[in-house]
Amino acid sequence: MDGSDGQSVLLRREGAVAVVTLNEPASLNALSAGIKDGIEAHIPALVADSAVRAIVITGTGRAFCAGGDIRAFDQRDTTAMRLRMQRTYRWLVPLLTSDKPVVTAVNGVAAGAGFSLALAGDVVCASTEAKFKPGFPGIGAVPDLALAYALPRAVGMVRAKDILLFNREVSATLAHEIGMVAHLAEPDMLMDTALDLAGQLAAGPTLAFGLTKQLLQRAFELPLEGFLELEAMAQTTAFGSADFTEGVAAFRGKRKPDFKGG
Repeated sequence: MDGSDGQSVLLRREGAVAVVTLNEPASLNALSAGIKDGIEAHIPALVADSAVRAIVITGTGRAFCAGGDIRAFDQRDTTAMRLRMQRTYRWLVPLLTSDKPVVTAVNGVAAGAGFSLALAGDVVCASTEAKFKPGFPGIGAVPDLALAYALPRAVGMVRAKDILLFNREVSATLAHEIGMVAHLAEPDMLMDTALDLAGQLAAGPTLAFGLTKQLLQRAFELPLEGFLELEAMAQTTAFGSADFTEGVAAFRGKRKPDFKGG
């Protein structure tokens, strides 16, 4: 079922910030065909749009995203599942690897793939009423949308195993305490908080942010020598950017830098 205005995914701009809103509140924004179509259409386009320098993802109603749409689970033969996952990765990989910072504004329940989507944000901002639930063990599935990649990096391997294997529900407060959520906000202040954070990031050095994200993503994988090689290449790239030239000039001039994202 589409959202009340007929669109399963809403898109609006707040200056250099793009806000993507899952908009099927009746089904708790579960990943229906309509929502998947909307995400697949919008996310890669926003990543490629030079006018967009930060992205916010949130949900309408009392849920952020309740996970996979149970109505699609009947199509689970090997070929169908492989194609489904490959289609998902067409937007998930650009989202995770984009230079542009991503803020997830978790307004309510984030379950299953919705939990995964919440942790796809570089900065996770949650309502005090938000809840996180893996869901996957309850139906005999494994975590997807890179949850098993992101969660241990956020909370450590021991906590991640406990949450995923026991299907723990994690409150917003606990999520904040264990490092899964960076910012908490009262429900009526969530979007203001998320937009403020995204606005600060949108005004920053986008290329340097992207390089920093690459270093962080590879930090747990590479041996020290390999990591330092990547770091050297990243810093060489950053030093050659227009934003670095502006940053140095602003520092010397004792003024605020006017970064353009390049």
